[in-house]
Amino acid sequence: MKTAGHHRYAAATNTKGNPLFRIMKYLSKAEIGQMLVALATIVGQVWFDLKLPDYMSDITTLVETPGSAMSDIWIAGGKMLLVSLGSVACAVVTGFIAARVAASFGQRLRSLEFARVESFGPAEMSRFSTASLITRSTNDITQIQMFITMGLQLIVRSPIMAIWAVAKIASDGFEWTFATGIAVVILLGAVVILMALVMPKFKAMQRLTDDINLVARENLTGLRVVRAYNAEDYQEAKFTQANKNLTDTQLFTNRTMAIMMPLMNTVMNGLMLAVYWIGAYLIDAASLTDKLTVFSNMVVFSSYSVQVIMSFLLMSMVFVLWPRADVSAQRVMEVINTVPLITNGDDTAADVARIGHGAHGTVEFRDVSFTYPDSREPILEHVTFTATQGQTVAFIGATGSGKSSLINLVPRFYDATEGSVLVDGVDVRDWNLTDLRDRIGYVPQRSVLFKGTVAGNIGYGDDVRAAGAASAAASAATHAPSAADMTRVRAAADVAQASEFVERMDGGYDAPIAQGGSNVSGGQKQRLSIARAVYRDPEILIFDDSFSALDFRTDRAVRDALAAHAAGATKLIVAQRIGTIMNADLIVVLDDGKVVGQGTHQELLKTCDIYRQIAESQLSQTELTA
Repeated sequence: MKTAGHHRYAAATNTKGNPLFRIMKYLSKAEIGQMLVALATIVGQVWFDLKLPDYMSDITTLVETPGSAMSDIWIAGGKMLLVSLGSVACAVVTGFIAARVAASFGQRLRSLEFARVESFGPAEMSRFSTASLITRSTNDITQIQMFITMGLQLIVRSPIMAIWAVAKIASDGFEWTFATGIAVVILLGAVVILMALVMPKFKAMQRLTDDINLVARENLTGLRVVRAYNAEDYQEAKFTQANKNLTDTQLFTNRTMAIMMPLMNTVMNGLMLAVYWIGAYLIDAASLTDKLTVFSNMVVFSSYSVQVIMSFLLMSMVFVLWPRADVSAQRVMEVINTVPLITNGDDTAADVARIGHGAHGTVEFRDVSFTYPDSREPILEHVTFTATQGQTVAFIGATGSGKSSLINLVPRFYDATEGSVLVDGVDVRDWNLTDLRDRIGYVPQRSVLFKGTVAGNIGYGDDVRAAGAASAAASAATHAPSAADMTRVRAAADVAQASEFVERMDGGYDAPIAQGGSNVSGGQKQRLSIARAVYRDPEILIFDDSFSALDFRTDRAVRDALAAHAAGATKLIVAQRIGTIMNADLIVVLDDGKVVGQGTHQELLKTCDIYRQIAESQLSQTELTA
């Protein structure tokens, strides 16, 4: 028998190496080509920058040499101007390419991350949390974009500049080279110490950003409860603490890194003084004919030494961007590389088995047990029942008995850890997820509506699938079914008893629905959710305690309309009210994850003590004997 295996999170096996380098594999060929062009312009910019001191040396020599023509000085100055313009042009091209690559790469990462999250089930969502996923797809990708825009330029430019400058000055004077070496050692030592202090803090920043997002989102979504319990001060204290933790961390890193700039300036100015001090001794010791050459070399060397120090200064800026980008890349890769527990089955095998079986809408549980990921105790144990086409099967039991967990196994939000769940005679793990869920109309315990219109919410998803890739974006933007489908929308609303309030709304079926359905009541949201499931005309309808917000009259009207409209569909109903399910073809009674009774209402009153206790607590003696 096929099992789901161990409940653990599968991730990509290639987790070695630096996350920033590993995430670069998602660069397109065009982007890599653009970056190679940027590399060429960076080299060109370095060449132009290092060429300037040569012309400066020529001008110095011409100025100090008696009888030099002014035209020669103008020519050398003109060359310096052209070289400067060349450097600016290279810098502009490099910046443009880096920004373009960073933007397109960020777009691709967000798309990859969103697509991966779309495949996540409840297990993966509980692992990452909504707040963390929002941060990972926004702030984290922004950090990577900033690194590509600025960091990659600095990583490439700084070493080339430093090595090239050192190579050009190494032969101009041992004393000057030695002084430059001491300055570089001081800088590197300072950078290492500073990075050791701030790296752990940089890594903590993204987690603290998650906390800010979590507290803010929790407060906004639960605003009514917060106000009802006068808990504004408590929520403010939570946000203040999360905000303080992030602020303190940022202040520490900013104050620590603030030491970098004055340190760099001190070392740079000290090196300049050392160059001129050493130069003064060398000029004094040189012969009369060599003094001009030594002076010219000193001017050139001072320029090159500044370039060397500037290179290390720029490299220090990389260490400001790198830690956060590195952590962000790791967090993004965790999402992209996560392999969901629920994966597509062999659709071809499912088709063959389904055709051979010939059943439609049949749901069968064969000795099913289920344990949530990271949980030790099973929530369901050895559940067996069959729901045939057109039947209504209801599930009842105490809170926490496993009713919602059981029906969540049918659309494969989770997979059974033992046993098999079959739809149309085929194990759900053999189904293609899209094909399986196209056959199911699901109404969750908590009704969810999307920003759009009433008609768009009732016809949600169906119009986008039918539209195809070319017009999917336009359809999704309005969530509006086509005119031909409006008849189905109205019919579904009639079944769900939603027509009465929809037609009173301003605009009717074109009336706007706010995000989360905040502009309609709980009962109205529930009826629109039921209408959305009915609209699809599925083989299987699943109602997860979906009648709780309805009054008894509306509850009965909806069930009667469903019986007529969806007579051929298999209906699985989780309910707390006996009145909602007493006419079901089969009632499954759950207690602590185990089936303690199966049968009709009258049969269970005689054979199942738990069901009888529930019924006696809700129905009068007359209703029980009716």
